[in-house]
Amino acid sequence: MKHYAIESHLLSMKGKWIQSLLKGEGQVEVFKGKRGLLFSTITLETMIDEEVRHNQFLLSNSNERSIRTYSSGEQRKALLKYQMSQKPDFLVLDNPFDCLDVESVATLKNQLIDLAHIIPMVQIFKRHTDIMPFVSEVLVVDEESLKQSVELNQFLEQNLHQQTAFLSADIPAPLKHFKDIPEILIELKKVSVNYEGRCIVKDITWKIKRGEFWHLKGRNGSGKTTLLSMIYGDNPKAYGVDLFLFGQKKGSGESVWDLKEKMGYFTPSMTELFQSNHTVEQMVISGLVDSVGLYLKPTDRQKNLAQRWLNVLGLLDKKNDRFYRLSQVNQRLILIVRAMIKHPPLLILDEPSTGLDDYSASLMVQLIQKIAEESNTAIIYVSHRKEEGLEPKFTYELQSSKEGSLGGIMTE
Repeated sequence: MKHYAIESHLLSMKGKWIQSLLKGEGQVEVFKGKRGLLFSTITLETMIDEEVRHNQFLLSNSNERSIRTYSSGEQRKALLKYQMSQKPDFLVLDNPFDCLDVESVATLKNQLIDLAHIIPMVQIFKRHTDIMPFVSEVLVVDEESLKQSVELNQFLEQNLHQQTAFLSADIPAPLKHFKDIPEILIELKKVSVNYEGRCIVKDITWKIKRGEFWHLKGRNGSGKTTLLSMIYGDNPKAYGVDLFLFGQKKGSGESVWDLKEKMGYFTPSMTELFQSNHTVEQMVISGLVDSVGLYLKPTDRQKNLAQRWLNVLGLLDKKNDRFYRLSQVNQRLILIVRAMIKHPPLLILDEPSTGLDDYSASLMVQLIQKIAEESNTAIIYVSHRKEEGLEPKFTYELQSSKEGSLGGIMTE
């Protein structure tokens, strides 16, 4: 039984090429006249919406528990089981491992390997390391038109040199330095968080010092987002516990804005907040004034600093382009630079490389590693995936339990 893979950066799952393939009307001869199903986050979100709107509990098979309450791994397991019950002729797997924790990836991979004996599959991928072992050929699709079919090993050899980026320029110094920053930036002392009688994290003890590079990891639902929202956001659970930010107990009179001034933050969903008509240069400068976009005339010093950061990214020639027109990875790089331009004592990066292809992830890794090596900013980096070339010095791992996730310092 033959299985295929397709690199996804030029494909839309809602586009004509994929939809024709699923209907058996596409350019892939072996699937003509056959019916396929799309195993995808898009499909999952559609079915969750149907459950909400019309009480169609197709995935959970029970109106007592919504599929929305399942973990990401459980949701995909339920979707796969349901789709196989529909007896399709083939499956199209759309980046099936995106946003899954390590354990869930391993479970799903084993399920797909078992299914590969009984049903043909087409795996849409962004990262070469995600290609399943049963795939033998890669379909090369350019602008939603099938160009050729290439044997997998040949494809990997042809594309290996394209997967690594290199940023050479040093990052620029800030216009001014923060004063009176203590050695210990963040400290949690036996912090527990409960929601509706359920313990999310239990007895978390963790110190983050100036210049340290931390990897925060843990299974989906283990409490990573809860901890980040307590540190950076205005999560009410952060008050009344022993959480200290820059030497002060949170809730002891400090301003939220004073705290946020000392922290940079990035998560991929932030790109949706910046869709106005600002230029790339204006977006970078806006990090100096903590505004969404730029509404004041920048000084020459500010413009010079922004251009030096853009030179680090190799994007100086795009300084006058509209931010919303940039590629996905360039938008993310710009927003990280925006968060970093003041050299804040703490930079939080929440899944910055999720959904990126190999080359784009390599750019992201280069920037983060440069920040770690060339500044005194401490970094909290959150990701399920271990990125080649990224070298956090410390790892704090949340381990799920029925009594709430426990945390501890681990080795990579």
